[in-house]
Amino acid sequence: MIQFLSENIELPEIEQTKVSRWIKQIAAQYGKKTGNINYIFCDDERILELNKEFLQHDYFTDIITFDYSSGKTISGDIFISIDTVKSNAEGLGVDFENELHRVIIHGILHLCGQDDKTTESQAEMTRKENEALAQLYSIET
Repeated sequence: MIQFLSENIELPEIEQTKVSRWIKQIAAQYGKKTGNINYIFCDDERILELNKEFLQHDYFTDIITFDYSSGKTISGDIFISIDTVKSNAEGLGVDFENELHRVIIHGILHLCGQDDKTTESQAEMTRKENEALAQLYSIET
């Protein structure tokens, strides 16, 4: 089950059925199926709190993924800071909705085993995000 929740903010407008189908489709391309995936949309304060507590990082980020996957079933809690997604979209000169979808699928790619710790793996992650985004826009609602 894929759920869209919020903490401290209003839930962003997302076509939940379409996005859920898209997530399942992308996971399947990596040989995975979706288990329990919770997207928790929050503000910068909450993501900073999580970053400090669980990752010992004292800075804001757009996404933190907690991976509870087992075998071929991906599961996890994916926290997304709407504040940071908005500022990133503005800084990159892209549409907020596009940046939000990029971050949503970024978490799924992490659950599917993709990392972004090196320059090369970051470039690969971006390529995979772009491929996934192209597929989202072709899904019927």
